[in-house]
Amino acid sequence: MKIRVSAVQYHLHTIQSFDEFARQCEHYLKTAEEFGAEFVLFPEFLTTQLMSIGDAEGRALNITDLPDFTDSYRELFSSFAKRFGVHIIGGTHVIRRGDKIYNVAHLFYPDGRIAEQAKLHITPAEVEGWNMGAGEGLQVFETEKGTIAVLTCYDIEFPEIVRMAKARGADVIFCPSCTDDRHGFYRVRYTSHARAIENQVYVVLTGTVGFLPTVDLMRANFGQAAIITPNDIPFPPGGILAEGVINDDMIVTADLDLDLLAEVREKGSVTTWRDRRTDLYPDWE
Repeated sequence: MKIRVSAVQYHLHTIQSFDEFARQCEHYLKTAEEFGAEFVLFPEFLTTQLMSIGDAEGRALNITDLPDFTDSYRELFSSFAKRFGVHIIGGTHVIRRGDKIYNVAHLFYPDGRIAEQAKLHITPAEVEGWNMGAGEGLQVFETEKGTIAVLTCYDIEFPEIVRMAKARGADVIFCPSCTDDRHGFYRVRYTSHARAIENQVYVVLTGTVGFLPTVDLMRANFGQAAIITPNDIPFPPGGILAEGVINDDMIVTADLDLDLLAEVREKGSVTTWRDRRTDLYPDWE
Protein backbone atom coordinates (compact mmCIF):
# COMPACT_ATOMS: atom_id res chain seq x y z
CA MET A 1 0.00 0.00 0.00
CA LYS A 2 1.20 3.49 -0.83
CA ILE A 3 0.39 6.82 0.81
CA ARG A 4 0.96 10.17 -0.86
CA VAL A 5 2.01 12.82 1.64
CA SER A 6 2.65 16.54 1.35
CA ALA A 7 4.60 18.65 3.86
CA VAL A 8 4.13 22.41 3.97
CA GLN A 9 6.99 24.84 4.56
CA TYR A 10 4.58 27.40 5.97
CA HIS A 11 5.60 31.04 5.53
CA LEU A 12 4.98 33.06 8.68
CA HIS A 13 4.33 36.75 8.17
CA THR A 14 2.21 39.43 9.80
CA ILE A 15 -1.51 39.19 9.05
CA GLN A 16 -4.51 41.34 9.83
CA SER A 17 -7.32 38.81 10.38
CA PHE A 18 -8.26 35.17 10.90
CA ASP A 19 -9.66 35.14 7.37
CA GLU A 20 -6.21 35.96 6.02
CA PHE A 21 -4.80 32.99 7.94
CA ALA A 22 -7.57 30.78 6.53
CA ARG A 23 -6.85 31.85 2.95
CA GLN A 24 -3.16 31.08 3.31
CA CYS A 25 -3.86 27.60 4.70
CA GLU A 26 -6.38 27.00 1.92
CA HIS A 27 -3.74 27.90 -0.68
CA TYR A 28 -1.43 25.14 0.55
CA LEU A 29 -4.26 22.61 0.67
CA LYS A 30 -5.32 23.44 -2.87
CA THR A 31 -1.72 22.88 -3.94
CA ALA A 32 -1.59 19.54 -2.12
CA GLU A 33 -4.88 18.58 -3.78
CA GLU A 34 -3.34 19.24 -7.21
CA PHE A 35 -0.54 16.83 -6.27
CA GLY A 36 -3.04 14.17 -5.15
CA ALA A 37 -1.94 14.17 -1.50
CA GLU A 38 -3.79 11.99 0.99
CA PHE A 39 -2.05 13.38 4.09
CA VAL A 40 -0.95 17.01 4.53
CA LEU A 41 1.41 18.10 7.29
CA PHE A 42 1.60 21.68 8.58
CA PRO A 43 4.36 22.81 10.99
CA GLU A 44 4.50 23.32 14.73
CA PHE A 45 3.22 26.63 16.14
CA LEU A 46 1.32 27.27 12.92
CA THR A 47 -1.27 29.40 14.68
CA THR A 48 1.22 31.75 16.34
CA GLN A 49 0.70 33.73 13.14
CA LEU A 50 -2.65 34.73 14.64
CA MET A 51 -0.82 36.57 17.41
CA SER A 52 0.42 39.07 14.81
CA ILE A 53 -3.16 40.28 14.25
CA GLY A 54 -2.73 42.27 17.44
CA ASP A 55 -5.12 43.90 19.86
CA ALA A 56 -7.07 47.17 19.66
CA GLU A 57 -3.89 49.10 20.48
CA GLY A 58 -1.90 47.34 17.74
CA ARG A 59 0.18 45.24 20.12
CA ALA A 60 0.80 41.59 19.30
CA LEU A 61 -1.34 39.11 21.19
CA ASN A 62 0.15 37.00 23.97
CA ILE A 63 0.62 33.23 23.77
CA THR A 64 -2.16 32.92 26.39
CA ASP A 65 -4.54 34.55 23.89
CA LEU A 66 -4.13 31.75 21.34
CA PRO A 67 -6.58 29.34 23.02
CA ASP A 68 -9.31 31.89 22.23
CA PHE A 69 -8.93 30.83 18.58
CA THR A 70 -9.33 27.11 19.28
CA ASP A 71 -12.92 26.73 18.10
CA SER A 72 -12.26 28.72 14.93
CA TYR A 73 -9.08 26.75 14.20
CA ARG A 74 -10.75 23.38 14.71
CA GLU A 75 -13.79 24.33 12.63
CA LEU A 76 -11.59 25.65 9.82
CA PHE A 77 -9.34 22.63 9.50
CA SER A 78 -12.15 20.14 10.02
CA SER A 79 -14.00 21.77 7.12
CA PHE A 80 -10.84 21.64 5.01
CA ALA A 81 -10.31 17.92 5.72
CA LYS A 82 -13.89 17.10 4.70
CA ARG A 83 -13.84 19.40 1.67
CA PHE A 84 -10.53 18.14 0.26
CA GLY A 85 -11.00 14.54 1.41
CA VAL A 86 -7.59 14.38 3.09
CA HIS A 87 -6.07 13.74 6.48
CA ILE A 88 -4.58 16.99 7.76
CA ILE A 89 -2.01 17.20 10.52
CA GLY A 90 -2.82 20.82 11.25
CA GLY A 91 0.52 21.69 12.79
CA THR A 92 0.13 22.52 16.45
CA HIS A 93 -2.17 24.92 18.25
CA VAL A 94 -1.91 26.15 21.83
CA ILE A 95 -4.86 25.13 23.98
CA ARG A 96 -5.75 25.73 27.62
CA ARG A 97 -6.49 22.99 30.13
CA GLY A 98 -7.14 24.26 33.61
CA ASP A 99 -4.54 26.87 34.45
CA LYS A 100 -1.92 25.55 31.98
CA ILE A 101 -1.41 25.92 28.25
CA TYR A 102 -0.28 23.03 26.02
CA ASN A 103 1.16 22.75 22.55
CA VAL A 104 -1.14 20.26 20.84
CA ALA A 105 -0.93 18.65 17.40
CA HIS A 106 -4.29 18.05 15.76
CA LEU A 107 -5.17 15.33 13.26
CA PHE A 108 -8.23 16.13 11.17
CA TYR A 109 -9.88 13.14 9.48
CA PRO A 110 -11.83 13.44 6.21
CA ASP A 111 -14.98 12.20 7.99
CA GLY A 112 -14.87 15.07 10.51
CA ARG A 113 -13.19 13.35 13.44
CA ILE A 114 -10.48 15.28 15.28
CA ALA A 115 -7.67 13.63 17.27
CA GLU A 116 -5.07 15.32 19.45
CA GLN A 117 -1.51 14.64 20.57
CA ALA A 118 0.04 17.08 23.03
CA LYS A 119 3.77 17.71 22.74
CA LEU A 120 5.44 15.46 25.31
CA HIS A 121 8.88 17.05 25.69
CA ILE A 122 9.03 20.81 26.24
CA THR A 123 12.14 22.83 25.45
CA PRO A 124 13.64 25.18 28.04
CA ALA A 125 12.62 28.18 25.92
CA GLU A 126 8.98 27.03 25.85
CA VAL A 127 8.98 26.55 29.62
CA GLU A 128 10.76 29.79 30.47
CA GLY A 129 9.20 31.99 27.78
CA TRP A 130 5.66 30.62 27.63
CA ASN A 131 5.25 28.40 30.73
CA MET A 132 4.14 25.56 28.47
CA GLY A 133 2.91 22.31 29.99
CA ALA A 134 3.92 18.81 28.82
CA GLY A 135 1.51 16.21 27.47
CA GLU A 136 0.74 13.15 29.56
CA GLY A 137 0.88 10.25 27.10
CA LEU A 138 1.46 8.93 23.59
CA GLN A 139 -1.28 7.94 21.16
CA VAL A 140 -1.12 6.29 17.78
CA PHE A 141 -3.86 6.88 15.23
CA GLU A 142 -5.57 4.37 12.98
CA THR A 143 -6.41 5.58 9.48
CA GLU A 144 -7.65 3.84 6.36
CA LYS A 145 -4.06 4.06 5.14
CA GLY A 146 -2.41 2.54 8.20
CA THR A 147 -1.25 3.52 11.66
CA ILE A 148 0.55 6.81 12.27
CA ALA A 149 1.90 8.86 15.15
CA VAL A 150 2.37 12.61 15.51
CA LEU A 151 5.42 13.67 17.50
CA THR A 152 6.25 17.35 17.67
CA CYS A 153 9.74 18.78 17.09
CA TYR A 154 11.69 18.14 20.34
CA ASP A 155 9.82 14.83 20.76
CA ILE A 156 11.69 13.31 17.82
CA GLU A 157 14.98 13.81 19.68
CA PHE A 158 14.01 11.13 22.22
CA PRO A 159 14.51 7.55 20.95
CA GLU A 160 12.22 6.00 23.56
CA ILE A 161 9.03 7.74 22.44
CA VAL A 162 9.50 6.81 18.78
CA ARG A 163 10.29 3.22 19.73
CA MET A 164 7.06 3.22 21.73
CA ALA A 165 5.12 4.53 18.72
CA LYS A 166 6.52 1.79 16.48
CA ALA A 167 5.84 -0.88 19.12
CA ARG A 168 2.22 0.26 19.03
CA GLY A 169 2.08 -0.17 15.26
CA ALA A 170 2.99 3.20 13.74
CA ASP A 171 4.69 3.00 10.35
CA VAL A 172 4.75 6.74 9.70
CA ILE A 173 5.80 9.44 12.15
CA PHE A 174 4.59 12.93 11.29
CA CYS A 175 6.80 15.57 12.90
CA PRO A 176 5.60 19.18 12.83
CA SER A 177 8.51 21.38 13.86
CA CYS A 178 9.51 24.99 14.52
CA THR A 179 13.17 25.94 14.90
CA ASP A 180 14.75 29.38 14.91
CA ASP A 181 18.32 28.63 13.85
CA ARG A 182 20.54 26.06 12.15
CA HIS A 183 21.46 24.34 15.40
CA GLY A 184 17.87 23.58 16.35
CA PHE A 185 16.95 22.65 12.80
CA TYR A 186 19.75 20.13 12.43
CA ARG A 187 19.06 18.59 15.83
CA VAL A 188 15.55 17.77 14.64
CA ARG A 189 16.63 16.79 11.14
CA TYR A 190 19.46 14.46 12.16
CA THR A 191 17.45 12.75 14.88
CA SER A 192 14.59 12.22 12.40
CA HIS A 193 17.00 10.21 10.27
CA ALA A 194 18.15 8.27 13.32
CA ARG A 195 14.58 7.40 14.31
CA ALA A 196 13.79 6.23 10.76
CA ILE A 197 16.85 3.94 10.76
CA GLU A 198 16.34 2.59 14.29
CA ASN A 199 12.68 1.73 13.83
CA GLN A 200 12.48 1.24 10.05
CA VAL A 201 9.70 3.80 9.71
CA TYR A 202 9.05 6.85 7.57
CA VAL A 203 9.38 10.29 9.15
CA VAL A 204 7.55 13.20 7.53
CA LEU A 205 9.04 16.43 8.82
CA THR A 206 8.36 20.10 8.23
CA GLY A 207 9.00 23.47 9.83
CA THR A 208 8.08 27.12 9.72
CA VAL A 209 9.83 29.65 7.49
CA GLY A 210 9.58 33.46 7.45
CA PHE A 211 9.25 35.57 10.56
CA LEU A 212 6.82 37.37 12.87
CA PRO A 213 8.60 40.59 13.87
CA THR A 214 6.05 41.52 16.56
CA VAL A 215 5.75 38.09 18.20
CA ASP A 216 8.24 37.10 20.90
CA LEU A 217 10.04 33.78 20.32
CA MET A 218 8.77 33.71 16.70
CA ARG A 219 10.94 36.44 15.22
CA ALA A 220 13.26 34.00 13.46
CA ASN A 221 12.56 30.69 11.74
CA PHE A 222 14.82 28.21 9.98
CA GLY A 223 12.93 25.41 8.31
CA GLN A 224 12.82 22.75 5.64
CA ALA A 225 10.41 19.92 4.89
CA ALA A 226 11.78 16.42 4.33
CA ILE A 227 10.26 13.01 3.75
CA ILE A 228 12.71 10.58 5.33
CA THR A 229 13.13 6.82 4.87
CA PRO A 230 15.20 4.03 6.40
CA ASN A 231 18.63 3.67 4.82
CA ASP A 232 18.45 0.48 2.80
CA ILE A 233 18.56 -0.62 -0.85
CA PRO A 234 14.84 -0.16 -1.70
CA PHE A 235 15.10 3.49 -0.62
CA PRO A 236 17.25 6.44 -1.75
CA PRO A 237 20.83 6.04 -0.39
CA GLY A 238 20.59 9.24 1.64
CA GLY A 239 17.26 8.26 3.16
CA ILE A 240 15.45 11.22 1.59
CA LEU A 241 12.44 10.77 -0.69
CA ALA A 242 11.92 14.52 -1.02
CA GLU A 243 13.04 17.74 0.62
CA GLY A 244 12.32 21.40 0.18
CA VAL A 245 14.59 24.37 -0.35
CA ILE A 246 15.67 25.67 3.06
CA ASN A 247 13.60 28.68 4.18
CA ASP A 248 11.51 28.87 0.99
CA ASP A 249 7.72 29.09 0.96
CA MET A 250 6.77 25.77 -0.65
CA ILE A 251 5.30 22.30 -0.34
CA VAL A 252 6.95 18.91 -0.96
CA THR A 253 5.23 15.66 -1.89
CA ALA A 254 6.22 11.99 -2.10
CA ASP A 255 4.74 8.49 -1.99
CA LEU A 256 5.36 6.25 1.04
CA ASP A 257 5.39 2.53 0.22
CA LEU A 258 4.40 0.65 3.37
CA ASP A 259 5.13 -2.72 1.76
CA LEU A 260 8.80 -1.73 1.46
CA LEU A 261 8.93 -1.18 5.22
CA ALA A 262 7.69 -4.72 5.81
CA GLU A 263 10.24 -6.01 3.31
CA VAL A 264 13.28 -4.35 4.88
CA ARG A 265 12.19 -5.28 8.40
CA GLU A 266 12.16 -8.92 7.32
CA LYS A 267 15.15 -9.16 4.97
CA GLY A 268 16.93 -5.83 4.71
CA SER A 269 20.66 -5.23 4.73
CA VAL A 270 20.11 -4.63 8.44
CA THR A 271 16.99 -5.50 10.40
CA THR A 272 17.18 -3.00 13.23
CA TRP A 273 13.57 -3.43 14.35
CA ARG A 274 13.70 -7.22 14.46
CA ASP A 275 17.17 -7.28 16.03
CA ARG A 276 16.45 -4.99 18.97
CA ARG A 277 17.43 -6.58 22.29
CA THR A 278 14.21 -6.49 24.27
CA ASP A 279 15.87 -8.82 26.76
CA LEU A 280 18.19 -5.90 27.60
CA TYR A 281 15.90 -2.90 27.04
CA PRO A 282 12.12 -2.68 26.72
CA ASP A 283 9.95 -1.21 23.96
CA TRP A 284 8.40 1.18 26.51
CA GLU A 285 4.91 0.20 25.45
